[in-house]
Amino acid sequence: MLTYFVGMALLSAGSFIHSRCAAPEMRPASVGADIVWRWTARAALFMWIALIVWGFARLHWSQPVAAVMLSLGANGLIAMRGPMRTWPGISLIFCAAGLLSGAATLLQ
Repeated sequence: MLTYFVGMALLSAGSFIHSRCAAPEMRPASVGADIVWRWTARAALFMWIALIVWGFARLHWSQPVAAVMLSLGANGLIAMRGPMRTWPGISLIFCAAGLLSGAATLLQ
């Protein structure tokens, strides 16, 4: 169950950071890295939605609701921090770790 909550928070945070970095100076310099980051963030968003649906189908309703609240709290902490130059790398790490955690949760 811990992988479910950790995955939800990481997926949401990684995708949220990607959506907040619209300015060109906050994007990776390499076009290839930017494309990889965009697709990883998009996959993270879809995995986050899949985990919500899976949670409501398999768990008590309070657990997916708590996971969504945890995700929104993580996004709030990131929004309060403000922009950082290291966000693209952090977002990519969060998305990749969240995708692995989400896959582990779905395959249990």
